[in-house]
Amino acid sequence: MTRRLTFLAAVVGCLAILLGCSIGFDGVVADKVPRSGGVPSTTAPAETGEDTADGAGPGGAAEGQPEDGAAVDGAGSPAQDEQWRGYWVDSFNEGIATPDEVRQMVADAQAVGANALVVQVARWYDCFCDDSSLPRTDADLDPGYDPLEEVVAQAHAAGIEVHAWVNATTMWSRSTPPAAPDHVYNTHAFSATGSDRWLNKRNDGVEKLGTMSYVDPANPAAVDYLVDGVVSIAQNYDIDGVNLDYIRYPDDSANSNANDWGYSETSLARFAAETGRSDVPAPSDPQFSDWRRQQVTNVVRKVYVGLYQNDPTDRLSVNAVTYGDGPITVGAFESTQPYLGVLQDWKGWLQDGIVDTVMTMNYKSHSSATSLRRFDEWNAALLEYAAGRHVVAGPGLYLNDIGESVAQTQRIADLGLGWNGYSYANVSDTAADSSDVAVDRAERAALTSALRSGVFANDVTVPRMTWKTDPSTGVASGTVDLRGGGPVDVVVRPADGSGEQKAVRTDASGWFAATGLEPDRYEVQAPGTDPSTVRVKAGEVAQAELSPADG
Repeated sequence: MTRRLTFLAAVVGCLAILLGCSIGFDGVVADKVPRSGGVPSTTAPAETGEDTADGAGPGGAAEGQPEDGAAVDGAGSPAQDEQWRGYWVDSFNEGIATPDEVRQMVADAQAVGANALVVQVARWYDCFCDDSSLPRTDADLDPGYDPLEEVVAQAHAAGIEVHAWVNATTMWSRSTPPAAPDHVYNTHAFSATGSDRWLNKRNDGVEKLGTMSYVDPANPAAVDYLVDGVVSIAQNYDIDGVNLDYIRYPDDSANSNANDWGYSETSLARFAAETGRSDVPAPSDPQFSDWRRQQVTNVVRKVYVGLYQNDPTDRLSVNAVTYGDGPITVGAFESTQPYLGVLQDWKGWLQDGIVDTVMTMNYKSHSSATSLRRFDEWNAALLEYAAGRHVVAGPGLYLNDIGESVAQTQRIADLGLGWNGYSYANVSDTAADSSDVAVDRAERAALTSALRSGVFANDVTVPRMTWKTDPSTGVASGTVDLRGGGPVDVVVRPADGSGEQKAVRTDASGWFAATGLEPDRYEVQAPGTDPSTVRVKAGEVAQAELSPADG
């Protein structure tokens, strides 16, 4: 089965790629876009890319990859029978619209040896479910049919995990408004003003691209609404985790290494208040870029802790962008297009331990030498940045033929990474180019046969999250009354005075969380508050009650 490679091996592999020699990889790359077949350009778990030769899908839902990889878990090599294997299942094509579609989808997943399904549940601040704080989708479904409930029931009966794929920042993408009067597009979009207007805005004033509008991750109320929605899904359905997509700033900027979004009234006002600046920053402004990048990170941290409080065994995975050249070519992750161009710091999220799994949307064409090089570079980077968490490579199946996707899958397995294919609906370029469901099914059967006769010959299980199944650290969280002010630093220190203190910054709502704390008693204090003492236990979230200081 798969085995873990060391950091050195990954670096050597990258050097070999650059030198044009082989060290046992099987590479593949991609650069086409899946058929739309009536599907809006917001369905693929990819990112709408600046570089279609780099496998940016049609722009839609899975921009990263849900869960973990073959299990690079810091505690040692994964067991030989552990590897993440799954599909992204979008809500635009065949897959979850009826119980019969779900039955077929689960059977197909079993046939290919998948142990997890990343199912698109919330694409535009709505839900393919009945029991969440988000309104039910406008999709044409039978009344009373709950897609998420059906998927969970059938997949779990087959021993397959279900991860709810949620788009974090895509508000709406239809020419007509959503039917639900309480949908955020109807309450917090073009009819709203001030901080009630949750729309992201480009530096040229654009708030809508075609029919797509985006939520600004710098709007505190919008963030809290999203987090509540995600947690409500986890509370009310027996899912195994949540997969965040579009957890970044939008594409469509003038420069691939700078982002033109984040110019809403709320965003600019907050930036000015927190930095003391009075100018309107340029998209490439380093301070403004860092500040916006932190807004995205704040969302990830808040979702992670929210899920942790609800059920510590739930997995948070994120779909990670792999635009352009990999870190080994540009010199560092901080010089890549994901970090600069869409302000997504998935390397930092792994290092901070605020995600359980990073899934790269490594959509590259096998037939392009440049794309192939980039495919290998990003896989090597993913392995290098694992930081004890699970990492999964997500190939763009829709860009390649069956043989090419098998070759990519072998490369992924050779590195010990997990595999999540995009997508279940379009498993090849032939399927993506066809509007015939029969063709899709035939291609899926062909891919299944090819994988099961080789790289997927053995059945495997989802790698265990040892940091959650056998936790050694906990979390301290709470809220500070900002009294109209901006975020503040909260100090968390061992109550007995020993050890190092940790400073964490609140978000704009005053919420904070310190993760990775050794079990102990801690003193928590923010400016203007009395200290609060909490006992942190492994695998739990301790709530700090901070009160204004006397006098």
